[in-house]
Amino acid sequence: MNTARNFYDSSRYANTGYGPAFSVLDIGLKDRVAVIEPDSGFWALAASDALEDALAGELLGGFLDKAAAFREEMETLRFGLKPSAVYFNPTERCNLNCSYCYLPETMRRDGKTMTAEELGRTLDRLLIYFREIQPAGVRPQLIFHGSEPLLAKDAVFSGIERFNEDFVFGIQTNATLLDDEAIEFFKKHRVGIGISLDGPDAVIADATRKNWGGTGCYGQVTKVLEKLASYPAFNVITTVTSANVHTLPAMVDFLHEHGVRVGMFNPVRCTREGGLRLKPANDVMAEFFLQALDRTYEHFERTGQKLILANFANILAGIVGPTMRRLMCDISPCGGGRCFFAVSATGDVFPCSEFIGFPEFNGGNLNREELSRIVASKPFQEVTGRKVEAFLPCAGCAIRHFCGAPCPAEVKIVSGTLNAPSPYCQFYEEVVRYAFRVIASEREDAYLWDGWQEETDESFSWI
Repeated sequence: MNTARNFYDSSRYANTGYGPAFSVLDIGLKDRVAVIEPDSGFWALAASDALEDALAGELLGGFLDKAAAFREEMETLRFGLKPSAVYFNPTERCNLNCSYCYLPETMRRDGKTMTAEELGRTLDRLLIYFREIQPAGVRPQLIFHGSEPLLAKDAVFSGIERFNEDFVFGIQTNATLLDDEAIEFFKKHRVGIGISLDGPDAVIADATRKNWGGTGCYGQVTKVLEKLASYPAFNVITTVTSANVHTLPAMVDFLHEHGVRVGMFNPVRCTREGGLRLKPANDVMAEFFLQALDRTYEHFERTGQKLILANFANILAGIVGPTMRRLMCDISPCGGGRCFFAVSATGDVFPCSEFIGFPEFNGGNLNREELSRIVASKPFQEVTGRKVEAFLPCAGCAIRHFCGAPCPAEVKIVSGTLNAPSPYCQFYEEVVRYAFRVIASEREDAYLWDGWQEETDESFSWI
């Protein structure tokens, strides 16, 4: 009988089948490459002409010294977190008819709007659930989302007043109903405010964001932006489409000129025909997105004032220190259903707002079922069980834990399955390469929020 014997000390070898397996990523620099251990997210920047020495020596030793801690951190980040936030739609209706909206038109035209009493009862149920699963004293986040939440203004205001000490509130709004009274109310109660603006001028911004009569709202939104720019808990979201992708650098100029500190340039989601039709090509998206990032650095060098593009900052943070992420889209499983969930105006609960409008991903109704049962439902488990290791080409990708193949809802619509790569795959590759170039040039501070250094132990080394 033949008996296999292991004569090797696995701690001494890399890329042999016995030790850790490193991948080499071209980051677009002549003299540097990134060397990544994909399972843990450990990485190092190595000299291109000394790669063999790095893999056989210092890099391997640096990884082995901290391998257990890195893997435990990644495991906790991916599978050990509990819900701590909820996206809450107090109404299904919207006063705009944006070309790329991910919600069905019938819902936005004629859907339900919560009364103050209904909203209060729902928040009571949510609070009971969060108090059961979160440590004492921790306040969950609740973001009023949409459709347009200010169509339920009275209910939203009453909920914030009653539960202001229980939740950390935010609101994402198209800003058309954000009058002085609402602004003062939100500031008084320290509510985070996000507004949507898709271009630096009316021609671009109004091309895809119009009301039901076909009229844009650029003028109204820019007036609100000017009033809120200095508010610390304020951000501007730009949905990037083929109609405005070429204006991203100019949008950086616009936001910086108006004193905005945080923005997001979000690729349009392809969950409905409108978004799919307006999706920019990946190479075009990468070209102008990276130009926009360059422009934020130019402004920072010139003025010392940062404009944080949050979706890029999150990817950069996820590389520098995985637990520093503030968004949970660019990792798998994504945050949907495990770090946050979405509640519709009817009380139906979905893993994420992107799934609202798709009945097969309805986990249950909060008015009739316990949340603990809903988050354990099959629709939720399908999303929270989505792992990039389970499908190609992501299973063999060096940057799979810096990208996460988002967004599951979008992937499902485009590919017919959750287990497929993102339609923006090549775009995310270029963004990660750019992030490594930022690190190689030691410019992280220009792209990350103030105080980021105190939030993390960096999970990398220099060779």
